[in-house]
Amino acid sequence: MTTTADEPKDKLEQKQETKRSFLARCWDFARELWQVLIRPSSVFGLGVLVLAGFMAGVIFWGGFNTALELTNTEKFCTGCHEMKDNVFAELKSTIHFTNRSGVRATCPDCHVPHNWTDKIARKMQASKEVWGKIFGTIDTREKFLDHRLELAAHEWARFKANDSLECRNCHSADSMDITKQSPRASVAHQRFLFTKEKTCIDCHKGIAHQLPDMRGVPGWQ
Repeated sequence: MTTTADEPKDKLEQKQETKRSFLARCWDFARELWQVLIRPSSVFGLGVLVLAGFMAGVIFWGGFNTALELTNTEKFCTGCHEMKDNVFAELKSTIHFTNRSGVRATCPDCHVPHNWTDKIARKMQASKEVWGKIFGTIDTREKFLDHRLELAAHEWARFKANDSLECRNCHSADSMDITKQSPRASVAHQRFLFTKEKTCIDCHKGIAHQLPDMRGVPGWQ
């Protein structure tokens, strides 16, 4: 059996033609589907279609918000051992977890904004944590400690950028009674917080979790 130099070229052209044919069929299918979607219904009336669309929207919106709230609970946040065995274990020893008033700050109280639009943006930002879980970025205590400063720095920067929004959901400067605070806290709040020179996270790093090695962190001694 003999071959010619034109055979590879013919096979390449045949593959290209097959690819073009496939793309053409896909385009034709998409165009036909669009025509079906925009064509007025000959079976159902406009009112039925509007009502069906409204009900579908309600079901979708309800399902979306239900899923959003399910992922916005302490139980969900501590569902993986990376959080349960590290930062959540540390939280249990702080005043944000157990105190004389019985008011507990949960994970989403401090790490997820309460406003809906800000909450959605935060959820989208946090979606990359799924990749961290898949690839085991901090699946051991040693790895967690190695990344601790980096993880903390991300949260500190976020709090700094939004003027400690999550802190202010519970702690209002306007409602503070500085006469019931320690002299040091009273002076600091009047000098820095009330004048907006600093925000909560500037002075309250490590308020709910242990601090990483702070050497090299600006403003920390």
